[in-house]
Amino acid sequence: MDILGKLVKTGIQLKGMRRKDKSSPIEMQLKVLQNLLVKAEKTRFGKTYNFHMMVGLRRAGDPKAKYKQFVRNVPTHSYNQIFNGWWKHTLKGEPNVCWPGVTRFFALSSGTSEAASKHIPITREMIKANQKTSVRQILTLSYFKDLPGDFFIKGILMLGGSTNLNFNGISYEGDLSGIQASQIPLWFQPFYKPGTRIAQEKDWSKKLDEIVEKARDWDIGCIAGVPAWIQILLEKIIARYQLKNIHEIWPNFSVYAHGGVSFEPYRKAFDKLVGKPLIYLETYLASEGFIAYQARPETRGMKLSLDNGIFFEFVPFNEENFNSDGDMVNNPQTLLIDEVEEGKDYAILISTCAGAWRYLIGDVIRFSDKKLGEIIITGRTKHYISLCGEHLSVENMNSAIAQVQEEFNVTITEFAVAGIRSGNLFGHKWFISCDEEVDPKELTKAIDEKLKIINDDYRVERTHALREISGSVLPLSYFYKYMEMKGKIGGQNKFPRVLKLHQVEEFEHLIDSLRNEKQ
Repeated sequence: MDILGKLVKTGIQLKGMRRKDKSSPIEMQLKVLQNLLVKAEKTRFGKTYNFHMMVGLRRAGDPKAKYKQFVRNVPTHSYNQIFNGWWKHTLKGEPNVCWPGVTRFFALSSGTSEAASKHIPITREMIKANQKTSVRQILTLSYFKDLPGDFFIKGILMLGGSTNLNFNGISYEGDLSGIQASQIPLWFQPFYKPGTRIAQEKDWSKKLDEIVEKARDWDIGCIAGVPAWIQILLEKIIARYQLKNIHEIWPNFSVYAHGGVSFEPYRKAFDKLVGKPLIYLETYLASEGFIAYQARPETRGMKLSLDNGIFFEFVPFNEENFNSDGDMVNNPQTLLIDEVEEGKDYAILISTCAGAWRYLIGDVIRFSDKKLGEIIITGRTKHYISLCGEHLSVENMNSAIAQVQEEFNVTITEFAVAGIRSGNLFGHKWFISCDEEVDPKELTKAIDEKLKIINDDYRVERTHALREISGSVLPLSYFYKYMEMKGKIGGQNKFPRVLKLHQVEEFEHLIDSLRNEKQ
């Protein structure tokens, strides 16, 4: 079997070498834009915004002429704008709205702040594009020298939503991971775990229990899923079989592909669950498409998928383009891949082969390597706090929490912060998961001190308008109970890092109820 694995690895390396594209990032992107415009020219959206004007547009010496006309013709869209104007008709089964034909799949996505589910159209072209990017990430594993030869014939456990999609009489709805898993190619099925039967299970707790019972029958080499739920699963398996760590049952487990949230707050907890080091791969698979993936071992940056059905625009994440609530202004400044700068934050607009057009995906990224098109996610447009100019990002929070974990030697996998009024001034209220004994005041004080070092704006405002910093240390189970209460158990769901006022009230009410139950 080791010989077979080495042959597979060699084949992957050769294919990866052949795949090198000589086109520049901007050339790839302009080609993607042209292909999207041609494909959607005769749709209702394309006719409304005169795609035919752009398809054949040529200006000597100006390769971006088509894009400039695209910006003039097509407005930017939030989810509500594009859904109310266009996607609601697609959802009703109307053909040729934003993309040719009838769209049969919709990913249900509520993100981490919205109560109602969003319906994101998923076309056949997008499913194929996602599969193509997934294969590309698999190809990059040949660059990881520490992988054993037989890794490439081991099982791949993908913990996602149910493949038993809801059918509303017109289209199928479900978690994107469930949609993709329901369409996996035949060649991948022998490697895919938990298998088609368990993958169809809609009850998340039952699905986890069934995976636990089958765990000893599998030889897992790679796991993919959101950190919080993978952590729960591994803990269940270890408890069920009375193991010291997960490698006692899956000795060939070598790679964990994660996404959705920063992995740093979970790293300490994962270290306790494994018996040997893992290769951690970050992926950026949003409901709207497979945006980027980690392509090389020496960096945490993720390579944008620049030639696979997604056209990117980058909006500088600043006060000229976004208000204090994280809402984008009309007609923001937009940049293409060759115009961005490393080290600066940008919100992403995407136009895709699923009928998204200049759509604000909501994530904030930073280029770690412009030449290679590699990015890191620094937060969300609405998941940062700037009540009085402190400009506190999720990246700042993750960094502070990681440092505090080491200083106090505790595990903090979930946390959230809310902005509050403190008299005529402002404050931050923290909710921190920790099942170990720790002083809440000392822990909160340490987080505050770390943030003063990490963020100069925060440090300045702590001496002016940002006066009150308070925190509660809670059992990890409280965070999962809140997710369960909100109907966000499993799949790609994650706890919000920044809480709005109504969420604070809901969470505090739940905390009081759970504490009363214990008395």
